[in-house]
Amino acid sequence: MVTSSASPKILNQLIEQLGKLPGIGPKSAARIAFHLVNMPENQVTEFANTLIRLKSELKFCTICHNLGEKEVCNICSDESRDQTQIMLVEDVLDLIAFERLHEYRGLYHVLGGVISPVNGIGPNELFLTSLFLRFAKGNFQELIIATNPNLEGEATAMYVKNEMSKVASEIKISRIARGVPSGADLDYTDKYTLSRALIGRTEL
Repeated sequence: MVTSSASPKILNQLIEQLGKLPGIGPKSAARIAFHLVNMPENQVTEFANTLIRLKSELKFCTICHNLGEKEVCNICSDESRDQTQIMLVEDVLDLIAFERLHEYRGLYHVLGGVISPVNGIGPNELFLTSLFLRFAKGNFQELIIATNPNLEGEATAMYVKNEMSKVASEIKISRIARGVPSGADLDYTDKYTLSRALIGRTEL
């Protein structure tokens, strides 16, 4: 970590905290820290207050586990969306990636991860029970599985398919097309590739 005994303790602590964020290396952490030092005090205060509100005001949707400011997120409460489709994604970042396309108008379900025995993550650690309950109680016609095209994502997709056959065997289950590169993360995939993957999804 880029800290120094010659620097104030509080500055070193800030650099260390910033360095814990994903994608922020030691040099980037130091640059951000010094940028904050040079920002006007009112902007720093606004930035800090936003972080505090982030933790106190954001909630996970009780239906799909998306983030929102109410118990039910904006997508689940939007009656204009297609109420017959649910897209299954690993995390909220993937949901945001598809929303940026402005092409998909169905609903979502956020898993909160993927099945990964190596990391100690099994089906019970994911929001799968609530997914199956939605299909058991609702009038859905299609489940679009949009987990990442890697080993864990594929394993999760097959598990969901097998379990769904016990809950709602008449439901169409599709998988986003292979336009998404193997091993890629959806939130880093460009809009065109995501769009083609959605349009070219195949039935499992």
